[in-house]
Amino acid sequence: MAIRIIGTGSYLPQKVADNQFLSTIVDTDDEWIRQRTGIKERHLSSGKEGTTYMATHAAEAALENAGITAEELDMIIVATVSADTYVPSTSCSVQGAIGAIRATCFDLNAACSGFMFSLNTAYAYIEMGMAKTVLVIGSETLSREVDWSDRGSCILFGDGAGAAVIQQDDGEGGLIASVTGSDGSQGDVLTCKGRGIQNPFHNSRRRKDYIRMDGQAVFRFAVTMVPRCIKQILKKTETDVEDIKFFVLHQANVRIIELIAKRLRVDLDRFPMNLNRYGNTSSASIPILLDELNRNGLLERGDKLILSGFGGGLTWGAMLIIW
Repeated sequence: MAIRIIGTGSYLPQKVADNQFLSTIVDTDDEWIRQRTGIKERHLSSGKEGTTYMATHAAEAALENAGITAEELDMIIVATVSADTYVPSTSCSVQGAIGAIRATCFDLNAACSGFMFSLNTAYAYIEMGMAKTVLVIGSETLSREVDWSDRGSCILFGDGAGAAVIQQDDGEGGLIASVTGSDGSQGDVLTCKGRGIQNPFHNSRRRKDYIRMDGQAVFRFAVTMVPRCIKQILKKTETDVEDIKFFVLHQANVRIIELIAKRLRVDLDRFPMNLNRYGNTSSASIPILLDELNRNGLLERGDKLILSGFGGGLTWGAMLIIW
């Protein structure tokens, strides 16, 4: 039995903010941003393009690519840290929009690792016989979580959504192995606080916070944990690093990816990147990149891929899949 990705989709907002545009908002410039991050531009949502809207469009594209209908879905999982509403969940809103009347729906928050954690959850449900076909989505409207007066953070993030359809079949391949981890003791290096407690006994008078990040701490964490968990996967599966066609990593910073490639002793051209065009889209970054690889004809049946995410929590993980 194989549990594999049978279709992908993505959606990026129409409006694009390049580095020159950001230089009119905060004290920065194109060279400063590109040298430190590798980002040239990012897509930002308009008024209508919220998390649910983008997730729905990515879902429809993935279903079309997979050649199945929404009625065939047993489950929808949406990874997000920027839902439009607390209730209903984004997944339930997507269900209503696409007509997936049979699907069980829930959201998952693991920050930038969210899509990978959701993919693991989908595989587990299918392996246990609790579902056969699952839609997994990463969707983020980070532009509403960013302080646009803080040049250290507003330059990093973009909006977007990516999706994948997971299904069981009688072939070989699919998910081979996965490792994940979390360290809540370092949670304060990347935060976005909600409203404070307000009730008859306490009024914090705290407004909604923005994304706050210790960039150096996140950098050190990523370049240490990602190579470590990828090596764990390779050892666990007795797979040679040269057998991996692509390393599909969370798109956060080009310097992070370059150093990970160096520590793994793998050529950088096997680490596809699109962060120069989209910035950091958190849980949406891996499925957006997967969809690009898929639609550009760069993935063939039997290709071995490593997926790896890392982000707030702190959370991290890697998985080996055969396309």
